[in-house]
Amino acid sequence: MRILGIDPGLRTTGFGVVDVDGPALRYVASGTITTGHLKTAELPARLRVLFDGVCEVVQRYQPVAASVEIVFVNVNPQSTLLLGQARGACLTALVTRDLPVAEYTALQMKQAVVGYGKAQKAQVQEMVRRMLQLPGLPGTDAADALGLAITHAHAGRSLQMRAAALAADGARGRGLPAPRRR
Repeated sequence: MRILGIDPGLRTTGFGVVDVDGPALRYVASGTITTGHLKTAELPARLRVLFDGVCEVVQRYQPVAASVEIVFVNVNPQSTLLLGQARGACLTALVTRDLPVAEYTALQMKQAVVGYGKAQKAQVQEMVRRMLQLPGLPGTDAADALGLAITHAHAGRSLQMRAAALAADGARGRGLPAPRRR
């Protein structure tokens, strides 16, 4: 299964593509989509660059699923609104290409990749490099995007195992255990 991770940003959006075969992960591609060549005031044009860039990545690498970072409110509300619009452009590009999209927080991604939800960017870069056996460190935005793809690969396996366990329990007529009461 091929998964595309997207780390949205208005200036720089990271993307990362990994192939998943059981527990094995294989690096396919990563990079950034940038809008730095446009003026800050040209918001619609910048959103178009992000939309077109994500569409191009989807067309080139043909993922079957995508994962995108969930944006939280920052100290600056204006920055949060702009980031939300960038994220919306990326999400729209993915869903117009009929990709199922999973969403994860930065904390969830760091927990899945590094094992610590408050890990630093350098720690994410290093763990992504190790997990995908890369010759060097990916850039921070690409590393976060690859981390999101890895997170979805792990979550997908967990969900499949849980579904199989529930199906097996249902087949045996046991269903879910009753919750414990104290």
